Amino acid sequence: MRTENAIFKALILAAGALLFIGAPSLCSADSHEEGEMTETAGEEMAPEETATSSKEKQLETVVVTGSRARPRSVIDSAVPIDVIGGDDFTDQGGTDAVDLLRNVAPSFNVNTQPISDAATVVRPANLRGLPSDHTLVLVNGKRRHRASVIYWLGNGVSDGAQGADISAIPAIAIKRIEILRDGASAQYGSDAIAGVLNFQLRDNMDGALIETRAGSYQEGDGALYTFAGNYGLGTSAGWANISAEYGRSAPTIRSVQRNDAINLVAAGNGDVRDPAQIWGAPDVSGDLKLFANYGAVLTEDIQLFGHANYASKRVEGGFYFRNPNTRPAVFTGDGGATLLVGSISGDVESIPVVEIVDNVPDPEALQIVKDSDDLFTFQELFPGGFTPRFGADTFDHSIAAGLRGALQQGLTWEVSGYQGRHEADFFIFNTVNASLGPETPTSFDPGAYIQNDLGVNLDLTYPVSEPLFVAVGLEYRIEEFEIVQGEEASWKVGPLADQGFSSGSNGFVGFNELAAGVWDRSNVAVYVEAEARPAPELLVGAAFRYEDYEDFGSTSNFKVAANANVHENMRARASFSTGFRAPTPGQQNAFNVTTEIDQSPGPTQGELVNKGIIPSTNPAAALFGGEALKPEKSTNATAGIILTGDVATLTVDYFNIRVEDRLGVTQDYTLTPDQVDQLVAAGITDARNLQSFRFFTNDFETETQGVDVVLTRPIGIGDLSIAYNYTQNEVVEYNPDVLNDLRIRLLQEGLPETRWTATFRQFLTENISVVARGSYYGSWFEGTLYPHTFSDEIVFDLEGTYTFDGDTTSLTVGAQNLFNNFPEHNPLARDYGNIYGEYSPFGINGAFWYAKAALNF
Repeated sequence: MRTENAIFKALILAAGALLFIGAPSLCSADSHEEGEMTETAGEEMAPEETATSSKEKQLETVVVTGSRARPRSVIDSAVPIDVIGGDDFTDQGGTDAVDLLRNVAPSFNVNTQPISDAATVVRPANLRGLPSDHTLVLVNGKRRHRASVIYWLGNGVSDGAQGADISAIPAIAIKRIEILRDGASAQYGSDAIAGVLNFQLRDNMDGALIETRAGSYQEGDGALYTFAGNYGLGTSAGWANISAEYGRSAPTIRSVQRNDAINLVAAGNGDVRDPAQIWGAPDVSGDLKLFANYGAVLTEDIQLFGHANYASKRVEGGFYFRNPNTRPAVFTGDGGATLLVGSISGDVESIPVVEIVDNVPDPEALQIVKDSDDLFTFQELFPGGFTPRFGADTFDHSIAAGLRGALQQGLTWEVSGYQGRHEADFFIFNTVNASLGPETPTSFDPGAYIQNDLGVNLDLTYPVSEPLFVAVGLEYRIEEFEIVQGEEASWKVGPLADQGFSSGSNGFVGFNELAAGVWDRSNVAVYVEAEARPAPELLVGAAFRYEDYEDFGSTSNFKVAANANVHENMRARASFSTGFRAPTPGQQNAFNVTTEIDQSPGPTQGELVNKGIIPSTNPAAALFGGEALKPEKSTNATAGIILTGDVATLTVDYFNIRVEDRLGVTQDYTLTPDQVDQLVAAGITDARNLQSFRFFTNDFETETQGVDVVLTRPIGIGDLSIAYNYTQNEVVEYNPDVLNDLRIRLLQEGLPETRWTATFRQFLTENISVVARGSYYGSWFEGTLYPHTFSDEIVFDLEGTYTFDGDTTSLTVGAQNLFNNFPEHNPLARDYGNIYGEYSPFGINGAFWYAKAALNF
């Protein structure tokens, strides 16, 4: 019923839009122009030119990506695609590509990850409510390597996903972004279930652009600065376009003091920090991004093309507060009734009982421990408790190159290859390996994740006849995932482990020799595409792809699509396809131990416990049905209309995505003492570290459906763009022994079902322009700390630019979240100190004010 109501609302919105714009005079699109992904952009219009003429030029734009057939006009598109121009992307306060994209594409979601392990380092982004690795990312039409980070904590929706790191792409390098809102596995292979993001890079051969910006949140923190430049050089015979960006984004604090910390201070503990636990944006420093786009004409019929990048940054965030009286396996062993005291010599009989009454350990018994050279408690090192700091140094680089040419009778060929690498080198400090007792370090190198991708392609296209075009191709790829062993102290089982002290760096246990390793997987694919126009008013297309993986076999997928001109000002389009997503080597083999709030009923509910992610083939997982992973399978269907005329463009598209054998992490399982002993005897020493664990499984099925409405209209010397998205996720089949009710609810409600954005651009004078944007975010559900549905919100952005005479210099001032809106307050904020929800889709930091200057040669 929710879907029917949403579709009805979308139709009402469309009808209202028709009344607003005048049905007989519909026209073309602007920043959200619809059509296949474009190969070349329309030329920029001077302010004095009419907006209508700009729209007419965009109607003539030809498109090639998303279909390997000959270029088509924008309105010939058989599937919905948003084309977001560079100005729409960069006319904002921030510089992180995922945030910039979220603000202009309602079907794209990304949220703050304040205490989310590696997800704080590379944030998961979601298209159409599906995990980040269900969206294929391309750069100049070529597959982008995925990040090494696996999102163990992603508010349910992205738990266990491993997608690409979009933030490594500098905003200044982007010419436009093309969002294919349809399944495309039959064309591009694995991952293209929710759709495709294609980042087209700047390709101007001359000129330079220099930008600098600075800003801060209205609360007075989170200062940001960036310096960026773009330079084009060469001629049509050989050219390069180079982009660089460097910046820093300081952390924010949106916390209140926790109740337990307040009680500690009230009891006389003067060593507790305020706030004891920090919620807010992480500290991002040394944020360097380099990108080059290049090409050359080698002969009359052969061209060289390619791109390359390098990026590095340091991301640091916080973890949960370790209460000096109640943190299990560090400060206590019985829920806070007594202090956990260790004997260095192993003489446990000599250990006194140190009772904790009203947040105060028995002072006389505690003094006995402190006076003894043999006895030890972590209150001696951290009398006020501690809060670990966690993060990673990330490094990202890639290179792609190829040759393309033409033979006789219209046959074209292209051979290309790419290599990409992403590394997350983790660190954690202000923490302990409790099992080492007083000999523990307080900072650790837990190890690293590394992802390497390599691929080669051969593509051929041939116009069989005037109405029929055929493309065929071959692809070979290798994916490699590596876990680098951490320093010994980060995973060592120390001498106090047998006395109840936890082993490994507390908060993020390092990777030992059993977890470390290198795993790779190759696959080969062959595809064929055809596009035909059997009648002047009808375009049909079809694609078929066969792919064979060395570890789990082969898969075949197809796609059919059509676009028909049913009226002078109206076109209809529809598509149906099958798709797949192969589990990554990282998902098949990764091992991770982290610290989370225990949500399971039992004695440790609400407390911090170590939880592990283990391979599905690990002996511990096998005890609960774990087995080798297989690909996810999907069916995608879309149907929509395009209305065009003299004043505006309106598109309405329905979509339905069904995913079987969906990959995700299970609920938490707890090992019995006998099972732990069984695993330790088999050499799985990490079993002692796991109060509970999860693993990947293909054991549920989901249906994602909804509607997109896009309206664009010129207004004066400017334009108005409205984009609406409704997406409903439903778990239709599942194994109750694998997924619990909370996990299902997170999958279905963890992201807003309804989103829309309205963007207004206008030249007030020849030198002054403004951009105003309103964004609506529907309600969302969180369950990491306690189940709660947060209410919807509307935020507004405003930006004004003054361009000096000569059009070479401009100054801009603006505000994101102009009216300083925050998410709904947590009903139990002082339990963990977070005033707002962890996963707010528009952030938790309030208004951000900024200024930027640009010099365009």
